[in-house]
Amino acid sequence: MDVHSAPVDYVPILFQMFVALGFVALTMSITHLIGPKRKTADKLSPFESGIEVIGNARAPFSIKYFMVAILFVLFDIEVIFMYPWAVNFREFGVQGLIEMFIFMGTLLLGFIYVIKKKALEWDK
Repeated sequence: MDVHSAPVDYVPILFQMFVALGFVALTMSITHLIGPKRKTADKLSPFESGIEVIGNARAPFSIKYFMVAILFVLFDIEVIFMYPWAVNFREFGVQGLIEMFIFMGTLLLGFIYVIKKKALEWDK
């Protein structure tokens, strides 16, 4: 069995890549050529869910929004790890249970730290 690959082995991959890029270029060109070209003030104005734009979009807002979003993702990831563990609970046995307790304890310590730092309080 030959483990070395020859350049000819990559021809199908290159062919598929050229076909995909050609399809994208052709589709974009055709839609640009046959698409409508009427530009009005209404079409060029920013649109957000039917609400008229008021003020500057670059206005600063509280970091609390990002903190809550990041913490949600962080603590939501634990479910991703808990589901396969729960499905294979019997196969992991006592060692798997201990490891999950360590994992949940680490998350609990992180949550206690977040509470102590008052990262979820909106009043401040």
